[in-house]
Amino acid sequence: MPDVKRQVKIITTQRPIDEPSPMEGFPMRSWSIEIWLLDEHGAEVQANVFDKAVYNLHPSFEKSKQKQTFKKPPFRIEEKGWGEFDMTIVLTALHKGGDHTLEHDLNFQSERYEAKHNVTFRNPRPELLALLRESGPAGDENGIRGKADASKKKKGRDRNVDMEKLADGLQRLGEDDLLQVVQMVHDNKTSETYTKNDVENGEFHVDLYTLPDNLVKMLWDFTASKTDL
Repeated sequence: MPDVKRQVKIITTQRPIDEPSPMEGFPMRSWSIEIWLLDEHGAEVQANVFDKAVYNLHPSFEKSKQKQTFKKPPFRIEEKGWGEFDMTIVLTALHKGGDHTLEHDLNFQSERYEAKHNVTFRNPRPELLALLRESGPAGDENGIRGKADASKKKKGRDRNVDMEKLADGLQRLGEDDLLQVVQMVHDNKTSETYTKNDVENGEFHVDLYTLPDNLVKMLWDFTASKTDL
């Protein structure tokens, strides 16, 4: 599947509070951070592609507060202290989409400031891809194209599978079914398998005759259950 890129916005707010500070000349402050996703128009949307956000704070915080986890967008953390520091924020994407570590500078120069980070979701599963589509293109809008070349037909291929019919049937599948097909190919392909992601045109190409026999049978059975072959 194509990689999908998105921008994450970190919004920080802070203000002085009337509490004694352990460091003379540095007043105590209350601060908060929220995490948002930006859609294709640059508007803020809920970062619902992430399962959790883990904030790794400065070692001077109490041990129980040095690492804080939030599992609901916008993953808001609220704390107080007198000092500025750098932290890391680890965002874990849903559906085994991996961890994404962001560096964040907590400072008290402005009452409110924003920072944008680019995040790349590599080979997202269909479930994550569906969530990513809510905020913009996901690189698969035109589905899958199966290349079938009879001259490449392998000896010993299962005679119950007509490759020309399979190629035709694949192109008649709906979008959700096509996503499952792409995932099946991705999970079961071999070093001999030819695939190509045409991100610019939103297409996924596969040479059916380079697929292992078990994968061909899987695709045939799946496609036959969705359309007439």
